[in-house]
Amino acid sequence: MKERLDVLLVKLGMAESREKAKALIMSGIVYVDGDKEDKAGTAFLDTSVIEVRGSTLKYVSRGGLKLEKAMTHFDVTLEGKVCMDVGSSTGGFTDCMLQNGAVKVYAVDVGHGQLAWKLREDKRVVCMEKTNIRYVTPENIEDPIEFSSIDVSFISLTKVLGPVKNLLKEDGEIVCLIKPQFEAGREKVGKKGVVREKSVHLEVIETVIHYALSIGFSVLHLEYSPIKGPEGNIEYLLHLKNCQSEGSSPSMEVNPEQVVAYAHEELSAGR
Repeated sequence: MKERLDVLLVKLGMAESREKAKALIMSGIVYVDGDKEDKAGTAFLDTSVIEVRGSTLKYVSRGGLKLEKAMTHFDVTLEGKVCMDVGSSTGGFTDCMLQNGAVKVYAVDVGHGQLAWKLREDKRVVCMEKTNIRYVTPENIEDPIEFSSIDVSFISLTKVLGPVKNLLKEDGEIVCLIKPQFEAGREKVGKKGVVREKSVHLEVIETVIHYALSIGFSVLHLEYSPIKGPEGNIEYLLHLKNCQSEGSSPSMEVNPEQVVAYAHEELSAGR
């Protein structure tokens, strides 16, 4: 009988969960019958020879791989910086920040008990669980934030970007994850909360970019996330810079239509 590769990894004890299995697969270290496989949804016989070669996932969750791509493609440097991880959950982004030189990370999440134990124990991490970022003020934290990631669900980025901007230093940067399923109107979201239409993806990206510009951000880069969200939603990484002074940092040219097209081409087959 054939089963998905991520399911097989869990069954074989090579990963603790499907989430971690997908992260291993995306890392390019999973081999089936001697061939590297990078699609979690590809089905194989349970008699196949499956190997995990090299080091396992270097972050506490596959979310770290999303930020890693942003840092690489957007030339983001975190060495010596005070950062914030909005929607920290298990802490994949936080872990990535620390491993790339952040001296302090505020891990903010409305939930509780999710942050990985190794991060809770790390003195560089300030765990702000049961905390809604919309109500956090500069008085609630000890430091101006130099870099923030935003990975939130069930709320539009247009509700979150303003509060985070208020915590940023001038010229501070943000990498936020645009999730079409939480930006589009209900009538545009399909079964199981999946948004498949390119036109809707383009629409929500342009809406978020327009809003970011309207509140004083400059837009630096746009890319698609290397990992799909729950139920297979394609998501996008947007790189912003805080411009306290009008005109201090002009926006770069980004091409949402091209990014959406590439995303659908690269991630359309069972990833």
